[in-house]
Parts: sequence; C-alpha cells; structure tokens
Amino acid sequence: MAENSGTILVVGGGISGLTVALEAAETGYEVFLVEKNPYLGGRVAQLNQYFPKLCPPTCGLEINFRRIKDNPRIKVFTLAEVEEVHGKPGAYDVSLKINPRYVNENCTCCGECAAVCETEISNEFNFGMNKTKGAYLPFEMAFPARYVISPQIIGTEDAKRCKEACKYDAVDLDAEAKTLNLKVGSVVWTTGWEPYDASKIDNLGFGRYPNIITNMMMERLASPNGPTKGKILRPSDNKEPESFVFVQCAGSRDENHLPYCSYICCMASLKHATYIRERYPDAKIYIFYIDLRAPGQRYEKFYKNIKADENIFLIKGKVAEVEEAENGNVTVIAENAVTGEKIKQTAEMVVLATGMQPTTAAKKLPADLKYNMDGFIINDFDKGGMFAAGCANKPADVVTSNQSATGMALKAIQTLKN
Repeated sequence: MAENSGTILVVGGGISGLTVALEAAETGYEVFLVEKNPYLGGRVAQLNQYFPKLCPPTCGLEINFRRIKDNPRIKVFTLAEVEEVHGKPGAYDVSLKINPRYVNENCTCCGECAAVCETEISNEFNFGMNKTKGAYLPFEMAFPARYVISPQIIGTEDAKRCKEACKYDAVDLDAEAKTLNLKVGSVVWTTGWEPYDASKIDNLGFGRYPNIITNMMMERLASPNGPTKGKILRPSDNKEPESFVFVQCAGSRDENHLPYCSYICCMASLKHATYIRERYPDAKIYIFYIDLRAPGQRYEKFYKNIKADENIFLIKGKVAEVEEAENGNVTVIAENAVTGEKIKQTAEMVVLATGMQPTTAAKKLPADLKYNMDGFIINDFDKGGMFAAGCANKPADVVTSNQSATGMALKAIQTLKN
C-alpha cells in the first residue's frame, strides 16, 4: 500500500463508524471520527448482549476503544456535528461544529462533580427510565473516559459546586461551541438508527399503560448498568413479572409507519426471551408475530432452541389492540392467522418490538446524498467520494454492519487512490 494520500472523515461513532475508522487507520490513512454524543459506541453500548455470541458490549467495544486510543492516525471529535460538506471526491471541505462538554482533558473520572451535584436530569442513555446527575459519566466504560456537565445546569449554583469540587481544574464552565474546518478526501456516513417512536402507534398503548415497554427499553432493564441493575421489573410497581407478551412488527411492515422489515426485531425478541428465562425460569412468554425472520444457520438454530422451550408460545397473528386489565396487567387482542380465531392474552408486561429507523429519516445530512423513500442513504458508487455504511444504508445487525463498514472503508480508500 502506498503512503497516505488523503484523509477520511467518518461521521458516526457507533459500531460501524468504529470499524470504518479502524480499518482505514490501520491501513495507514488519517481519519477524523465525528460523533454527536459525548461518547463512542452508539446503540451497541446500550445493549445487554448482542449477536452472534451474545456478548456484552464490553466484549467488542473495549477492544476497539483500545485500538483507537493507541492509533495516532485517528482523531476523535465527540459532541460534534457536521454542518456543511462541499467539494468533490478527493477534495471535500467540511464545517464541523463542536459543542461544549464543560469538562476538559484533565478529568480523572473521580466523580466528585457528580457527588456534589443536586440536580437530576432524565437519563437518555436509559431511555428516560431513571434519572442521572447534571454532572455525569454516560456509562461505566464510556470513551472518552470523561464526565459531562449538562447544559441544563450551566449558570446554576450546581454548576459552581461542580467546579469547586474538582481538584484537577477539569470543569470549564466558560467553554463555548466552536467550529472547525476540515479538508478530507472521502466521507463515510455511519449515522446509525433510532428506535421507532412507539407513541405514534396508537393501537398498541405505549405511553398510556406503564407496563408496555419497547425492545430497547428491555435491553436496558436487562443490562447490569441499566436503571434496575439487570433486574427485569415492571415499571409500574417493580414487580417481578410472571408473564410477558412480545408484539412483533410494532410499527414495521405497516404503510402508516415503517413499510419495511427492520431485519433485527425477531431475533431481538428471541434474545429477550433468553434474558427472561435466565431470571424467571417459570415465566410464560407469548410472542405474537407476522413472520419470524431468522437469517442464517446460526440464527435458525437459536430460533429452534427458543421454540423448544415449553413455556414460550409462538403465535402467528398480528396484534390489533391492547386493553388495560386488573392489577396493572395488559391484554393484547389478535387474530390467530392459522386458526382464524380471535385471541385475548393477558400478561403482566408487554414488550413492543419496534423497528429501526435511520437517523436520516427525519433530518437529512448537509451533503449531496441520495436517499430512498424510507430515509436510508443510497450509495452512488459511480459518483464515489461519499458512502453510507451499516444502518445508515439499510437495517442490519452488528455482524452485517461490520461487513458493510469494512467494505465502505475500502471504497473510501479507493477514492483517495484515484
């Protein structure tokens, strides 16, 4: 491989962005890695376990974070967003806005700022299921390993207390947003996905009944660093549920919401069944589905193991509505697609398998890109220069996202070589 012939910009620091950055940098190219959150890791960081080996996020992310830290070719910008991209393949001018963290590189993660902070804010990492301090570390293995001062407490006495408590002069309350201008040869967009807003699905009761949650909320409940420290408890009363209903395709394959299959939801619910089984061996689990998608031999084997569990009931039928039952329970109503009969199933907790929506569905990126009708970026390989990887391009699991990211890293390098 020839000497460096340019720089690659990677936008999005989830698993796809990490893979693109590392593949390119370890081949000898300079990389700018941009992430809008104060940490890297994306959605994978929020999972309890991920396929194919049901590893915790620490398994893969910790190695990647170490590789990034040890590689001087990668420059990381967190709390940063791309404002403009102009130019052509091989010569792009990029305007980058970096928002203040209010904590500088002197931070040792001692936690004194959080200890004296009295204000609590919604914990977005846990989808609002609990509170966190106004001075916080996003999660235990966050990278960069630095606290964040929420803009919500800037200008308050709490912010002053945080600064006074810091022994390392790491709290900078006067920090301001700044703009950087970068010159790069190619851009890889790895802007990822968002869980579809379940409150938009009127007939499924999310937001009306407290014991209806989403699949990503289930991931956080099952996670040791989640709001319940890994205990799967009912939100309304912290009861250990004895029965669960999973509603597949919640919003997916629906012309009123997401018309496509989100690829991961079936396997996610089957994985959640293993979370429940580990904690509650006798719990009854009912999974209502349109079609079950287990792509690949390994996933098919996983599905067959779940199917063999005598306390897991797979019911082919789309849930039409939900009703509130006694004691905080919820009843789902569906038509059995095999027998044609109307079914009512009551459970202590309901999990909606909401689909994945690209972050670009609601807000398009400030660059000359093509999108399909669902908001996913279409790769224009003839034009070149800018590419989309992972879930910015299509719904995908972690394995597929990494494969896509490796391919797009090569495409970005080819742009610099031409």
